[in-house]
Amino acid sequence: MAEQGDRAPDFELPDQDGKTHKLSDYAGKNVVLYFYPKALTSGCTVQACGVRDHTADYEHANAVVLGVSPDPQEKLREFADKEHLQFDLLGDEDHAVAEKYGVWVEKSMYGRTYWGFERSTFVIGPDGKIEHVFRKVKPVEHDDLVLAALSG
Repeated sequence: MAEQGDRAPDFELPDQDGKTHKLSDYAGKNVVLYFYPKALTSGCTVQACGVRDHTADYEHANAVVLGVSPDPQEKLREFADKEHLQFDLLGDEDHAVAEKYGVWVEKSMYGRTYWGFERSTFVIGPDGKIEHVFRKVKPVEHDDLVLAALSG
């Protein structure tokens, strides 16, 4: 499980267009790596649109935002197009990266248990170390928490 102060686990994941991204591609920048359960759902849409609406704030903080979900490329493309998202969405279909970060967890809804992504965000500094971890973050509070961490 990745925690504050740890070197962030590197990864290689495809985005909504099939382009591969590695964490190491962003050395020297702040990276906001946020994990969300499922594209095109209400909470995930609120969170993604919040990031979209704060694009200038993230750019001012020299931060790259990457959203990660277990969705396939086609669904990520549909989500990005529908909500006019200007940041990359990465597909972790086998949840290997989510496991490295400790966000592939057992969940429960309506008495049914299942495995899925915990809504969590990692703020990674230019040196590749995790500076802040926000677990079980509420979609409407996400940008305020992350932007405050980036400015602090």
